[in-house]
This record gives sequence, C-alpha cells and structure tokens, in this order.
Amino acid sequence: MATPVYIRMKQSFYVPPLSTVRLGQIAKITGPRRYMPNLNSLILHQVCPEDRNIVIIDGVSVIHEVIQKYPHLDVELIGPNQCVLHVEKQRKKPSLLIISAIWLLLFIGAAMAIMNFHFDVSMLEVQQKLHYMLTGEESEHPLWIQVPYSIGLGVGMILFFNHWFQKRFNEEPSPMEVEIFKYQEDLDHYVAINENKAENKHVDD
Repeated sequence: MATPVYIRMKQSFYVPPLSTVRLGQIAKITGPRRYMPNLNSLILHQVCPEDRNIVIIDGVSVIHEVIQKYPHLDVELIGPNQCVLHVEKQRKKPSLLIISAIWLLLFIGAAMAIMNFHFDVSMLEVQQKLHYMLTGEESEHPLWIQVPYSIGLGVGMILFFNHWFQKRFNEEPSPMEVEIFKYQEDLDHYVAINENKAENKHVDD
C-alpha cells in the first residue's frame, strides 16, 4: 500500500542567485516522519544565470522528482500548483541624491493634489463661514480653524498609512502594503499562467 505524502507549495519564494532550491524551502510537507528529512532536502532546481529573475517550479515536476526518488509514496498536492521563484540580485545602495529628488517630487505632487482638492470644494469659504457661525465675526484667514485642520490632515495621513518612517503603530498592514501584495499576487498568477501556455504550445508543436 502506498504511503501518502501531502505537499502544499508556496505561491512565491525569493532566492539568491546561483542557489540550490530544495523542496523544503518552497513547500510544506506532511507525512511519515522518517521521510521528512530526505523530502525537505530534495533538490528541485539549481538557479543559473540563464534563469534571469523568475523561475516557475511546477507541481507536476515536484511530484515527478519525489516519485523518482521514492516510488512507493503517494504524493498529493494541496493549494497552489506552481511556485514562482524570484531571483534576488544584489542591489546597489541607493543614491542619497536620487532619494532626495524622489522625496521632493512626491512631496510637491501631494501638496498640489491637496491644494487643488481644497480649491475645488471651496475649503477656504467653508472655513470662513464656519468661523462666522461660531464667533459672529468675519475673518479672511480663520487660523484657529486652519492650523488644527492642517495638523490633523498630516496626522490622519500618518495613521492611515500606519507608518512613521520605519515605525509601525500596529500589526495591521497599511493600504500601500495591501496594494503591493495584491500586485505581487496578480503578477505571480500572470507569470504562472503564461508559463503554462508556453509549455502547452511547446507540447502541441
């Protein structure tokens, strides 16, 4: 009777260049304990320069490698059918000048967006009318409303993005992190589908 082994592959995994990819790195395995060390250390792929920055490890190839070594095992895949390997190449330290230029550009862009929004909704007139309703006096620049409003706008943005430089206020991901995660998930899914299309076309030819 075949011994069952269950494998759940990770959707994506980051590896350094020229590294050896083992099954235990890209998947969680459960089965008889005596097979776990060998299965975890089973070599699936050797990253080479021709791989560039993305490699697809298909579930069928994983099953093939396991059965080749242990034909008496009954391998079942749970979860994703592919694992997308991202080859992380050594990154250069970013230039302080470039970082400053990008920060300045984003700061000016954000400031222009906020000012244009306030102009469109006539925020100054609203604050002037609010000042008149509360005090009975007219003022062209009701600073006691404008200053706290400006401070609150900045604090609200910090709390919304859940970050102050490297400090995180709670364990919840920020909206930016969620969007980056969704983008990476869609990218991995797209790469996996295109890889399958290329393989099917190659088989048909």
